[in-house]
Amino acid sequence: MALLTVQNLSLGYDSQTLLKNLSFSVNAGDYLCIVGENGSGKTTLMKTLLHLQKPISGEILTGDGLKTNEIGYLPQQTVVQKDFPASVREIVLSGCQGHCGLRPFYNKAEKALAQKNMERMDIVPLANRCYRELSGGQQQRVLLARALCAAERILLLDEPVSGLDPKVTAEMYSLISKLNKDGVTIIMISHDISTAVRYATHILHIGASVFFGTCDEYMKSDIGKFFLAQQELGGAK
Repeated sequence: MALLTVQNLSLGYDSQTLLKNLSFSVNAGDYLCIVGENGSGKTTLMKTLLHLQKPISGEILTGDGLKTNEIGYLPQQTVVQKDFPASVREIVLSGCQGHCGLRPFYNKAEKALAQKNMERMDIVPLANRCYRELSGGQQQRVLLARALCAAERILLLDEPVSGLDPKVTAEMYSLISKLNKDGVTIIMISHDISTAVRYATHILHIGASVFFGTCDEYMKSDIGKFFLAQQELGGAK
């Protein structure tokens, strides 16, 4: 059964429509990469999936018992967030705030969850370090651990490797792939189409043309062949 079903979704902002009549579904265990040209509406779509922005029309349905507060989110970092003066442990624990209700403290189970997710992201040795002193790759691991504390069933990731060097980028893709193999459903925005088809199970390409299907179907499609060739040409320059 689908965790998320998008039906005839139209979205945009400031009276500008970016996408019309978009339909797709995400099942448990999927790894969906959202790709497309700059300005095509990828981040707007993700914010709409998170109910942070209202669609112009259409609907987003949840299934398989999924609640909106069971969706973790890793947005693109701002300069202010990168300079946040808190410890790694404090930031990871803050992902548990949705579980606390009116309780002004974290209980033993929430602290254990934070510890578990720091172990998954291999950041336990950094627990007492100040977040703003970390490298970009370490910061992304911290934010992934935080997102997992908020919700472990499905993660929405907006360009999680943006600004990272090639080695750290490869490590981050490997971590996300392992989370997916461990049962976490992934929806990720990526500008790197060639890497997206290597890791994802499904591709949603939005823009002037729209495609939704498996990676194999995308690579055989006209739109997939065109954009993969364009990216290869760009990398060869």
